[in-house]
Amino acid sequence: MKQLTYYIDKGNDYYERFYEYNIPNVGIDEFYARQLCTYFIIRGTQYKLTSNEMDGENDILVIKEIGRNLPGEDEKSFRGEGIHIEFRSPHERENYRLFSRISSISHFDALRFLLKDVVDVPGIGQKLVTSTEIDEDRGVYVIYVKDLEQD
Repeated sequence: MKQLTYYIDKGNDYYERFYEYNIPNVGIDEFYARQLCTYFIIRGTQYKLTSNEMDGENDILVIKEIGRNLPGEDEKSFRGEGIHIEFRSPHERENYRLFSRISSISHFDALRFLLKDVVDVPGIGQKLVTSTEIDEDRGVYVIYVKDLEQD
């Protein structure tokens, strides 16, 4: 894998090249972590992953624009401060309540959380993952979780 490219699905079989990452500027662990995220936030706009594809040595993520990103409770920027993960409520009515934050040594460590259906949220316990996100604006992975017994 040499390149990871985001394309926006504009409808009518038109896909606009949007954002690109190249090795060695971004490591393979970050390539994989990004591919596991349901949502992508950049420049104040939220996008949803609709397709994860490969084309030879290049990987492609097709995304659909959802709209303006709604800020959640106690948001903080981690730009230039390493790799961080937030655990939040998936509900807008709860203002995407923050449960916990952790720092990670590498994107590879973040992969462990991004791959799971159930995660141990520090200080809280086990929760069911509803979706995952890379917030490019704040430099953080967000894992949305709910109680295991919730419908």
